[in-house]
Amino acid sequence: MNNNIFPTSDILQRADKETLLKQKGVCIWFTGLSGSGKTTIAIALEKELHAKGLLTQILDGDNVRAGINNNLGFSEADRTENIRRIAEVTKLFVNCGVITICCFVSPTKEIRMLAKNVIGEKDFIEVFVNTPLEICEKRDVKGLYAKARKGEIKDFTGIDAPFDVPQEPLIVLDTNLLSIEKSVATIIEKLKL
Repeated sequence: MNNNIFPTSDILQRADKETLLKQKGVCIWFTGLSGSGKTTIAIALEKELHAKGLLTQILDGDNVRAGINNNLGFSEADRTENIRRIAEVTKLFVNCGVITICCFVSPTKEIRMLAKNVIGEKDFIEVFVNTPLEICEKRDVKGLYAKARKGEIKDFTGIDAPFDVPQEPLIVLDTNLLSIEKSVATIIEKLKL
């Protein structure tokens, strides 16, 4: 802990901002394999919530790594730091009353717990986008699975790095059975948004 940091208590509080926005801040954390549909569903969810007059912000793996986390690689330590930074940014948005939609593979139980602990358990809604690996590979618009299968990408989640299936997510979306629209409706209904 840095002894030269003195947080101020005079700033507006979360309740003030939520009252202004007429909504509650929350983090909707999508986890699942690359290509599972996390970002596609998140974009559709954001549009639906926007149409309802709710303020949202999507944080997505590619966008965050192109900006705030562009100095990080894909080592275990860098992946952990990537999620830690994302969680800290998410906490700031949530504290401003923004519905923050996070789309990150976040493959291990430990890394998801890190995010949950930083953001706060009551503000962290875990959504598992449960899509079989073979479907994710068929949707591989970025060509990442093909590169991983050829050995061009090491430690790729689902191929040569594990994905810990979430044990108690609030919402499970089986994209084999649910359309994008039904997935969005399921989230809105479950969270009463």
